[in-house]
Amino acid sequence: MTAQILDEPTLVIDETALTSDQPALTTEETAQAAQATLSPEQVAEFGRELDALRAEVMASRGERDVQYIHKIVAVQRGLEVGGRAALMISILPPAWLAGTAALSAAKILENMELGHNILHGQWDWMRDPEIHSSTWEWDSVIPAEGWKHTHNLVHHTWTNVVGKDRDLGYTIFRMSADQPWKPRHLLQPLYNFGLAPLFEFGIALYDLELDEVQRGNKSPKKALSDAGGMLKKWAQQAAKDYLLFPLLSGPSALPTLLGNVTANLARNIWTHTIIFCGHFPDGAEDFTEDQIEGETRAEWYLRQLRGSANLEGSTLFHIMSGNLSHQIEHHLFPDLPSNRYAEIAPRVRALCERYGLPYTSGPLTKQYLSTWARILRFSLPGAA
Repeated sequence: MTAQILDEPTLVIDETALTSDQPALTTEETAQAAQATLSPEQVAEFGRELDALRAEVMASRGERDVQYIHKIVAVQRGLEVGGRAALMISILPPAWLAGTAALSAAKILENMELGHNILHGQWDWMRDPEIHSSTWEWDSVIPAEGWKHTHNLVHHTWTNVVGKDRDLGYTIFRMSADQPWKPRHLLQPLYNFGLAPLFEFGIALYDLELDEVQRGNKSPKKALSDAGGMLKKWAQQAAKDYLLFPLLSGPSALPTLLGNVTANLARNIWTHTIIFCGHFPDGAEDFTEDQIEGETRAEWYLRQLRGSANLEGSTLFHIMSGNLSHQIEHHLFPDLPSNRYAEIAPRVRALCERYGLPYTSGPLTKQYLSTWARILRFSLPGAA
């Protein structure tokens, strides 16, 4: 059942801020002004409405969701088998193109719509041991357990809070005026180019939390143990993609090796693009620890809303992005089945409009260019 709204919130807008002689507000200032117009009671009611929406979706999970995820698994496995079969005869250029394209799509699907969302526990309610967050190990050098800690726990709890959310710049980028500038940040546009094709390795190293070892928050012994797990995972992935399948291809060994390398690079670049465009374009805000002191559940929702950005596109685009194109909905409800984000997105947007809150969304090209502009801007000292 949906929530009953007995009293429509009344928003108070300071019309003097809209006069033409006032300086134009930045996107962040506009968002802050919008939230400031809400009374504590309205903020609480906004949170209750989102709680009701989440409860409604949770209660309606059923057979159509089961059919969806099973279909995605079947399509992903079909693409992988077909791609690897085509690469067996990839000495023929058409077979190489078809096999590499199919394998690239399979790896993107496995990483985004399956791995990311399964490891969030979105499908644990099915009690299916093959599609469960406790048993799934994805096709990546990133060990699942380490990623669940840094991503599910740390990032989703402290989204965009400077000093708490390590994903805000992944410890190497400066993405906020509240992060101190260092000379190495001048090079961040260059190492962002390098990070994209090697994204899985960058995240694997990031998940080791070596910065936490330096701060004394993680023991060197634990870091060495985690590094061992990462190296073991990398060895397994390398043996599969760069030894086993090329050797099985016989005369097509070298084209198969090239196809596997290309598929991994394509998956990494696509994943990097979607994740960065959901977190760092214009309109995605960051916060200080002082701003979240005493934060309520409703205020946590507001932070997720203001710190995320959506991408607009077709149904296929949303699936291939792991539905992280609905980054706002994912940050509000990280444990909802991913296929439901497209359904609730119009309702979340309408709710934001009713409360006068920002809902940042745009096409991929716009968000990608905006993200690069932010990387470039904060590479310079004094940028705000």
